[in-house]
Amino acid sequence: MVDVSAKTATARQAVAKGSVYMASQTLDLAVSGRAAKGDVLTTAQLAGIMAAKRTHELIPLCHPLPLTGIEVSLEPDEGRGAVDITATVRTTARTGVE
Repeated sequence: MVDVSAKTATARQAVAKGSVYMASQTLDLAVSGRAAKGDVLTTAQLAGIMAAKRTHELIPLCHPLPLTGIEVSLEPDEGRGAVDITATVRTTARTGVE
């Protein structure tokens, strides 16, 4: 792991974007909240937040960081049969949240 002790703590932010494509029937179930397992989009949002908090446990050589903010937005796009996901993470630390 890289030694960051000589660096100054600064405000940092990372934004990641992606899309999950699915059959129109699947997207309809997710958007309408009628999926057998419950609210799919809220569950996905919470899973993204939990994953950001545990990144240092999941990715080798990643520093544990005090996160100051996590936002995960999910935007269904029925025309493309997709859910667009944007995750934004912020910290003030000696290394970033990239």
